[in-house]
Amino acid sequence: MIPDQNRFQSDPDQLVGDRPGLPDGWTVGTPDPADRFDVARLTHLLRAHERHGRGWAGSGVDDVLVEVSERGLQMRENVVVRDASGEIHAWGSVHDRSAGRMLFVHIVERDLADEVADACSDVLLAWAEGQARSVGSARGLPAQQIDTGTFDGDERQARWLREAGYEKVRRWWQMSRPVSPDERDLVPDPDRWETGGVVFRLVGRSGDGMPDHDDLREVHDVLEGAFVDHFNSSEETFEEFLFRLREDPGHRWDHWWLGELLDGDRPQPVGALIGTVSESSTGPDGSYVSYLGVLEAARGRGVAKGLLRTIIADAAARGRDRVGLEVDADSPTGAAGLYASMGWTTKYATESWHRDVPVS
Repeated sequence: MIPDQNRFQSDPDQLVGDRPGLPDGWTVGTPDPADRFDVARLTHLLRAHERHGRGWAGSGVDDVLVEVSERGLQMRENVVVRDASGEIHAWGSVHDRSAGRMLFVHIVERDLADEVADACSDVLLAWAEGQARSVGSARGLPAQQIDTGTFDGDERQARWLREAGYEKVRRWWQMSRPVSPDERDLVPDPDRWETGGVVFRLVGRSGDGMPDHDDLREVHDVLEGAFVDHFNSSEETFEEFLFRLREDPGHRWDHWWLGELLDGDRPQPVGALIGTVSESSTGPDGSYVSYLGVLEAARGRGVAKGLLRTIIADAAARGRDRVGLEVDADSPTGAAGLYASMGWTTKYATESWHRDVPVS
């Protein structure tokens, strides 16, 4: 189900106003998803941003289309800064992620002169502030959070955010674990297996081959309950949840697992893992743990470890060579210790920066 409204302002002129510092002839507008040159240029900017931040690029055209396509624009809006010839040099994207939380992508070309780069950044930041007021007002909120980020060590990006009133609030470890072919036997069957009174299984399928609706609701409910006390958690409706996750280019229904306790008359869902595919153009694909959650009452029963063993075995059976995930470096739950004990190591780090914008 697609959410029924876009809460953003589609005309950047209504938000940005004067653009001091931009060279003569430079303009502010929106990208055209039907223009292959626009899409190619945005892809180039995104990949260059990643290469500078962590040493390699992982995104592609599909990741850009998530932000700018007609479907993506149900919950997003975009702005670009073009030179006099029409070439894009800066790109901002906002995502109405959930009540009170707006994600913000901020990318400025690395080769620009400092004063031009600063001016482009000012445009993106002013636009995002205006979009925060727009979406916050539509949701009836007194303040709207902007949630953006940087690669650890990106001083230019951090300076722009700091000067615009953002605060660095969290650090994240981006971890990866190698997978060997023999690990397909890590569990009896990734589709369904049982140990210690817990069954691990893929979400079911209905007669038309689509995932069982009740199972999808169980995944949503488990994750909402598991993360209720976690950093920056915000309530997301079932419809928003499904719409957002299906947008991911790596989305696959056969990468969604439930962990169920068998203590009572019927299995009780207490854990969930949502995986995706990390495609590679130079070697084997990988798997990625997008979400892993276990209800507090069931912690200590081996549910999280069982779900992780399941996705590792599944990745090995598919001929993949790695499983990636993200963990809160400041989390009090000890999750990082579990991942390290199972072979995950940190490849790079990112930072979350927040700003709360009053909504008038």
